[in-house]
Parts: sequence; structure tokens; C-alpha cells
Amino acid sequence: MSGKPRLTYCNGRGRMEPVRWLLAAAGVEFEEIFLETREQYEKLIKDGVLMFQQVPLVEIDGMKMVQTRAILSYIAAKYNLYGKDLKERALIDMYVEGITDLMQMISMFPFSPPEAKEKNLDSIKERATNRYFPVFEKVSGGEDVLV
Repeated sequence: MSGKPRLTYCNGRGRMEPVRWLLAAAGVEFEEIFLETREQYEKLIKDGVLMFQQVPLVEIDGMKMVQTRAILSYIAAKYNLYGKDLKERALIDMYVEGITDLMQMISMFPFSPPEAKEKNLDSIKERATNRYFPVFEKVSGGEDVLV
């Protein structure tokens, strides 16, 4: 394995996108392998590479890591992007959980029954605009939301 982290996922954003963002923020080059067939995915499962039989998969420092939050925590800690102390790490974890909540709502939208799509989209927009974005805007301005 080369020195670059190797990311394995389907050719799309999904759960690998925050990993890409974090590596880019750390200035780390990486390689990507896009799963193009079901057979490629099944081979990873058969080979025991995917602990929970799902991607994303990141190969880094001799490890084959799965589970997005674990991958992100490792990369953030490795490249000193996980806060300077326990309080900052807790804040980072809260922001990550907020993003996860928002992304969960968005990722479930395509599976809404047709008659519920408009209502669900309105709900997502309302929550994003009034609940999540204000927190992210506040922190992006350097304010500590716990103080």
C-alpha cells in the first residue's frame, strides 16, 4: 500500500464526502477506488475487509477502516484537527452529530412516498434553516455556542 490513504466507495458523494473534505483540509493527497460492480463490493465482504459489510472503506496507516465517524475521528486526531483540548473535541463532536442528523433527513427524502415528498421537503428546509444552519453559521464566525 502506498503512503497515500486509499478511499473505496461508489462513484458518488455520500458518506465518503466528509472524509474527502477532512483529508483536503489536512492537505493530504489520497487515492480513490470506485466500486463499479456488485462483484467488487461482494469481494470486499468475502475477503473480510468490511467489518459491517458496508463502505466507506479507508486504508490508512496499515489499517482498513470502516464507519465514517471512526474514520473522521482518526484522521482529525492524526492531523491535529480534533481540537486543542477536551472541550473543543466535545464541540466538534456536537457539530458532527448535528451534520449527521441533517444528512440523515436528507438521505431519507428520496424514499418518501410520493404523497409525502412535498411535506417532507418543507420539513427538511424548515429544520435546516431554523435549527442547523444558525448553529453552523455561528461557529463559522468563531463563536463558541456553549459559552
